[in-house]
Amino acid sequence: MNRRTALALLTAASLSLPAAAVAAGKYDDGASDTEIKIGNTNPYSGPASAYGQIGKTIAAYFNKVNEEGGINGRKINFVSLDDGYSPPKTKEQFRKLVESEKVLAIFQSLGTPTNSAVHAYMNREKVPQLFVATGATKWGDPENFPWTMGWQPNYQTEGRIYAAYIKKNMPNAKIAILYQNDDYGKDYVKGMKDGLGSMAGKMIVAEESYETTEPTIDSQIIKLKSSGADVFFNVTTPKFAAQAIRKIAELGWKPTHFLNNVSNSVGSVMNPAGADNGVGIISTFYTKDPTDPQWKDDAAYKTWSAFMDKYYPDGDKKSSFTVYGYSVAQTMVQALKQCGDDLTRANLMKQAASIKDLELGMLLPGIKVNTGPKDFFPIEQMQLAKFNGTSWELFGEILSGEAGS
Repeated sequence: MNRRTALALLTAASLSLPAAAVAAGKYDDGASDTEIKIGNTNPYSGPASAYGQIGKTIAAYFNKVNEEGGINGRKINFVSLDDGYSPPKTKEQFRKLVESEKVLAIFQSLGTPTNSAVHAYMNREKVPQLFVATGATKWGDPENFPWTMGWQPNYQTEGRIYAAYIKKNMPNAKIAILYQNDDYGKDYVKGMKDGLGSMAGKMIVAEESYETTEPTIDSQIIKLKSSGADVFFNVTTPKFAAQAIRKIAELGWKPTHFLNNVSNSVGSVMNPAGADNGVGIISTFYTKDPTDPQWKDDAAYKTWSAFMDKYYPDGDKKSSFTVYGYSVAQTMVQALKQCGDDLTRANLMKQAASIKDLELGMLLPGIKVNTGPKDFFPIEQMQLAKFNGTSWELFGEILSGEAGS
């Protein structure tokens, strides 16, 4: 065989190969011509197990993406492990994902105390801790932690939104606060106090905290009621949020009740608490509430509903957690698409910090995903809503606020 013939045969053979095999990409651990391996931890058991639906929805969405051909010809291998909302277990699972599974990135790991336990490790190892499922303000610090990025509106912003509403509509309010004793709970309290400003010392008459290991928060609710407060700020995860709503009704206490966004799911919190007990509660939204009848003819809602029917038929279509999982998975897919054939960890973080005006169907109209090299808060807008016993009714304008220090 002469040189010309050999070259012709080689060219012909290369033309018959799949495009991905010819144009090999640039890869770190967890990526190849055919696969992108993404890690995740979720509390499928333990005190925050209601959030397990988020991980299951993400897995279902990635199955949909894979069925439709994957991302730039590569299939997503999603490895999601249970950490029980326990920081020591999270450490163990993250090490397994990074060092044994060798994932490209860990995406949407849930919880403030759990992500805090691995924050330094992920940045030391230079592995993306991307779009974490917690609104703590610390996730938006690209200068000191360039490998960690949040997704949802941060908790301090939400706390300030409630404070602004209280100052405008209830200037003489006496506020009682229940919060989880960790960075998650303290972030919300800081936002509320910052928003109240010089009035905080006068308006906040009682504060009680709880640990996630406690069986109930009944004693805290009793103490807060005895303070004489007429406003209650409920900073709790789903299990304790439902307990608080039930106990307040049982005691006959009728404060104006503000419930943090992370626990306003109708299916996972309001119904278990007794829907009638939650009438009048105020919260915030940035995604469309799937129980809100105003969306029944919305094209994006119909697309989400069809996705649920086909890919996650056992999922709760009344839960905001399934909407959340669907939307954050779409954001991750966008970042991966932008990577093209450069599936290195550094480029993934670069692309995650280069999302411009991304519209997701199940975000509220007018809310878009935007990031930048110095902006690791993808979503910074919310709208107030009031529970009517069946669904949440939005009111007022889209609100935004800057993160505190």
